[in-house]
Amino acid sequence: MIELPFAPACERNKVSILDRLVGLLPDQGRVLEIGSGTGQHAVFFARSFPSLTWQTSERESELAGLSARVEREGPDDMPPPIALDVSHGPWPRDSFDAVFTANTAHIMSWPSVCAMISGVGRLLARGGCFCLYGPFMQDGEHTAPSNAVFDRGLRERDPLMGVRDRVEVDAVALREGLRPDQRLLMPANNFLLVYRR
Repeated sequence: MIELPFAPACERNKVSILDRLVGLLPDQGRVLEIGSGTGQHAVFFARSFPSLTWQTSERESELAGLSARVEREGPDDMPPPIALDVSHGPWPRDSFDAVFTANTAHIMSWPSVCAMISGVGRLLARGGCFCLYGPFMQDGEHTAPSNAVFDRGLRERDPLMGVRDRVEVDAVALREGLRPDQRLLMPANNFLLVYRR
């Protein structure tokens, strides 16, 4: 039996994210989660929104643990995860009523962040929302000293990673037909950026 992956941060932030998603996600429809990771968010949100179909996704190399969690802890009607590399695809052909991703933008390269936003712009239904959670800079400045330390650590590990600037993310989103709608302050110096198509 596959041991389920576990991320303490997911357990800490899932309730605060859920509280925000309640007012953002549609009453029914399909949600794509990009970079579902351990699946802890996915199964929690899927059970919290029974009228939504929560579609998880992850890179091929990370699917085993995610699939195990969805199968063991997800609701009975939760679809199996799909393989998705935002830079290389394959992207789903169907449209989604909402897209959610957490703590992905800072571990991707900037070209991959742009590819992710472009993909979301193609598959998000009109009126749908894209919810992007994580730490972000504002006009080149960190919003908290802890985020600056976190950013340095990321870039030391891999120069292509790093905390992204919300202004730059907004500019890419606008080019892809996604309008910045809300910037919600979250615990631990994170934000939930909300875009609408």
